[in-house]
Amino acid sequence: MSPSREETTLWARALVEELVRAGVREVVVAPGSRSTPLVMAFAEEETVRLRVHLDERSGAFFALGVGKAGGGPAALVTTSGTAGAHALPAVIEAAQSETPLLILTADRPHHLRDSDANQAIDQIRLFGPFVRAFHEVAPPRINDHALRHLRALGVRAVAEAMGPPAGPVHLNLPFDKPLEPEEPGAALAAVPEETGLGRRDATPFVAVSTGSRAAPPEALETLAETVTAARGVVVAGPLPHPGAGEAVRRFAAAVGWPLLADPLSGARYGPAEGAHVVAAYDLFLRDEGVRQALEPEVVLRVGATPTSTALADWLVEHRGAHQVVVDGGGRWKDHLALARSYVAADPADTLLALCDVLEAGGAPGAEPDDEAAQAWRRLWRRADEAARATLAAETFAPAEAEPEVAALLVEGLPAHATLFVSSSMPVRDVDAFGLPREEPLRVLGNRGASGIDGIVSTAFGARTAGSGPLVCLVGDVAFFHDQNGLLWSREDDLAVVFVLVDNDGGGIFHHLPVSDYDPAFTRFFVTPHGLDFRHAAALHGLDLRDVEPPGLPDTVARALGRGGSTVVRVRTDAHASARKRRDVALRACAAVRDALAALTPITPIPHTR
Repeated sequence: MSPSREETTLWARALVEELVRAGVREVVVAPGSRSTPLVMAFAEEETVRLRVHLDERSGAFFALGVGKAGGGPAALVTTSGTAGAHALPAVIEAAQSETPLLILTADRPHHLRDSDANQAIDQIRLFGPFVRAFHEVAPPRINDHALRHLRALGVRAVAEAMGPPAGPVHLNLPFDKPLEPEEPGAALAAVPEETGLGRRDATPFVAVSTGSRAAPPEALETLAETVTAARGVVVAGPLPHPGAGEAVRRFAAAVGWPLLADPLSGARYGPAEGAHVVAAYDLFLRDEGVRQALEPEVVLRVGATPTSTALADWLVEHRGAHQVVVDGGGRWKDHLALARSYVAADPADTLLALCDVLEAGGAPGAEPDDEAAQAWRRLWRRADEAARATLAAETFAPAEAEPEVAALLVEGLPAHATLFVSSSMPVRDVDAFGLPREEPLRVLGNRGASGIDGIVSTAFGARTAGSGPLVCLVGDVAFFHDQNGLLWSREDDLAVVFVLVDNDGGGIFHHLPVSDYDPAFTRFFVTPHGLDFRHAAALHGLDLRDVEPPGLPDTVARALGRGGSTVVRVRTDAHASARKRRDVALRACAAVRDALAALTPITPIPHTR
């Protein structure tokens, strides 16, 4: 017998109450019938912001953005059938980047499955291995035990999404008709008050305590001895943990090692406080002679794989060094198989604990200011200075200005702003040309799976959790992929300024060997589209302004001051920008080679990159 409307209403409310009490504050609803009980239950919750979007994929990426910015887990609610399947790209990104996310898919009741019923597909484990947890929620059953289990499941789902490690969690909920709500009078009377209405003090049904993975004392002791090496380097890849960047900088300052910080690490932008945050390493590490001159004894790595291929080449070239990975996440973070030591522990906590050990004088070994350590620091500072001087002397024609756009945004955005940077060339340009700065700047991106889908929606989602302004640097192909995401601009609290680099196609392919194979290269890889995105902006009532790079900082500042969402377009040429990137890298490598030659012998190796 199908549950009554009262029973279905109470069932949905019990689950939703626990999700909210456990911390869910943002809910994205994609319209549909089968999810009616969930939507109506969320609508009863005063502390939740419900947002509606017509496209489930854009909705999922928006919820992902909430988690990326530290406001998660947000929840996406979909109806049955293919609706939930559209969330798969966002679920994959959440899994790979360790971002909290909840997906609630309504489903047909069990007796309609595998029977040719309309809009009924197999939704069991719809997202395969990409979720931290999957729960097939039982059909509505109103008794004390069933409701206790349901409420506990709601709290558990949020805890699983938050981790550690954080990630996506999928709840699949079968509902039979009738779906519309009815105040549960008789249904409530049939169960104890605590399970029917939740705990009186509005706390979660279960108090779940979780914590980061701590490094054992013996691992800390070994690390403390290892980091006394004179020629050490800290490499910070993308880190999902808020505040981890500050811990990385403090550690780099404590050991006196140069810090190679990916823009998504949280460690590149902010008060250095004694740390040497190296600029433009992606440019000068392309030179084999420079890489050889900068040979480390120890490399301590935290975070996911850095964006820079040149940095990866340097790590491979010095695989004989003692490379240590510190990471407490759910995935193995050593795809090049270079680690000699792997400490499965939270990186921020571990580095801060190491700082305490070092500051207490508990690590035997070389003194941090001995001659070898000073010589090592001088090498990196000379390289940094030479690379900065090269970039400062560069001029960019409008057609070749893609790197300049990234540099201007990093330099000019106000303190505590957020820069959401698209995958493909934008994040690479920020990595190579976005110099470290003392003013805090949060940089976010979807580098877990490095897709260009969902960028617009993720940026809007990230705006929910930030107190400062948000600018999104995005290429034209990524912008095209998520034009539906512009619908989020209707929300009154989601002002985003999009800096659209429009080179009429896929610019990253110009840096690959296949670029020599025209006309197939242009047709199948660059794929020029000839679209005018002014029409896409107008469809959503947005202003689109064309600007040349020198006017970009003022245009962005005015757009931020006006409020609301705006598209600022910079037209470039992919061929010219690719040539410019190569030319700047050659000049930076030459300048750094000359600077280092005065301090250490450098083998004269022809530049081949």
